[in-house]
Amino acid sequence: MKKSLIRIVVLTLFGFFVFAGFRSQHTTIPNLLEIPAHNSLDIVICHTGYCLSYDEKFKVAKWVAYELTLAETEGEIGRNDHFKPDPLITHNSASLEDYKKSGYDRGHLAPAADMKWSVQAMEESFYLSNMCPQDKSFNRGIWKKLEEHVREYAIHNKQIKVVTGPILQEGLPVLGPNRITIPRYFYKALLDYSQPSVKAIAFLLKNEHSELPLSHFVISIDSLEKISGIDFFPLLPDIDENKLEKEKCYSCWESDKNQ
Repeated sequence: MKKSLIRIVVLTLFGFFVFAGFRSQHTTIPNLLEIPAHNSLDIVICHTGYCLSYDEKFKVAKWVAYELTLAETEGEIGRNDHFKPDPLITHNSASLEDYKKSGYDRGHLAPAADMKWSVQAMEESFYLSNMCPQDKSFNRGIWKKLEEHVREYAIHNKQIKVVTGPILQEGLPVLGPNRITIPRYFYKALLDYSQPSVKAIAFLLKNEHSELPLSHFVISIDSLEKISGIDFFPLLPDIDENKLEKEKCYSCWESDKNQ
């Protein structure tokens, strides 16, 4: 059994909790709607702006979850591009050497542009635990476009829940001396759980250049759960979960964005 490392900073603000520097294998994870289902053996780490579940076998996160609000999108903290290992991952971590001359980008899961509301959140967004090897044209193209749309959704819906990550499976290629998994697919699952337009949607994209519209990559969260093996938004009431996770209405999100 690995020794759990816990560094908890809890700030109470209007009834909500901000968890920073929290690692757990056998302790309670923050009870937040965006956190996927997990068990006591999962390595779940929470930083200032996001939580993640780290997979030591594949050496990348299997999911990164966070809430994105309108106020957070208006932050003014700039990128620092200081990529570094996550200090809370003490085994089987990626290193800067793994990506050196690999031909792959260190692709953010939780984007730096979603963390510009806090200096610490911005710094922690550059932890390698929040990175996956991404094709350069994918990271700087269709994936960036999806990230921008997610921010627009947060602006027009005031706040949304975001879960993002790679599809992990046996037989994937690896890079670097630490053999970091190179995913073939990446996903985002989004939830707007505020009235009057409660809705959910998921996107599944291949790790390659694409000129296709984002609507081409829409799937239901139910379908994404079958592909990824992850139970998204498990704290939703069953009646809402059953309804929302069947949805794949791209126009519902776009119409809100354009209002």
